[in-house]
Amino acid sequence: MTNLNPQGKQMADESMVRNLDAQARAIWPQEIDLFRRYPLPENARILDAGCGTGEISWRLAELFPKAGVAGIDIIDAHLNLARSRYANLAPRLTFEHHSVFDLTFPSRSFDLVVCRHVLHSIPHADRVVAQFARITKPGGYLHLIPEDYGMLHFARGIPDPRDFWHEVAPKFAEATNTDLFIGRHIFGILSALKLEEIHIDYVVVDTIRVPRETFAAIIEAWRDGYVESIAEYTKFSAKLATDHFDQMIANIRDPRGYAVWMVPVVSARVPTQT
Repeated sequence: MTNLNPQGKQMADESMVRNLDAQARAIWPQEIDLFRRYPLPENARILDAGCGTGEISWRLAELFPKAGVAGIDIIDAHLNLARSRYANLAPRLTFEHHSVFDLTFPSRSFDLVVCRHVLHSIPHADRVVAQFARITKPGGYLHLIPEDYGMLHFARGIPDPRDFWHEVAPKFAEATNTDLFIGRHIFGILSALKLEEIHIDYVVVDTIRVPRETFAAIIEAWRDGYVESIAEYTKFSAKLATDHFDQMIANIRDPRGYAVWMVPVVSARVPTQT
């Protein structure tokens, strides 16, 4: 049977807590206006699927101050951390153990379903997105960040990050039965579900729009959590993978350097039944 959580070890590593924090700080300032465009009811029900440590769940609860926000994940340590950090927002903000492959919520339960930084890391992402559409109310919205590892660009160096991502992304995806280029494939998935108003915007995480140390913290967390599995699945040893990540981090920290991660932010509307 296909492993439904092939990155479970990395997701549970302490580096993921740092990663989720840094990614939220880098992306949210540009993403918040994309959330504001949804015409949600005042008392909207919002699901944050794959919420991790709740970095976006609590921001959504503050952005929509009368909405009920439910965060779900399968890493109990992350859920416990979220509950302790954001207890002041309970009971309007809750965190529960649920898998995105086993969504037991009734159909048409939520006005907005959010799933960020998850779809690239799991197999059968199309099935999961179909379930998101099922549990969204007619006229409600899906809001997704489907990562694409062809959208990372760093200055040339020794070792060269271009060689690294050209090898690592497809080989890692093949070994884990995942799609690390799902950012360019998500439009087709949403279209096949006959969803409406499909929009693809981009948050630009680069060394101009985002503090360099925040951007560097993301790459450091990736390094600390993934070098062992990269060594297992690709031609790169753990040391060589580390050297590549360190080169990327140095590029970001160099005041004369430029690096960019294009982050797709995708939305779609569930048709209103007539």
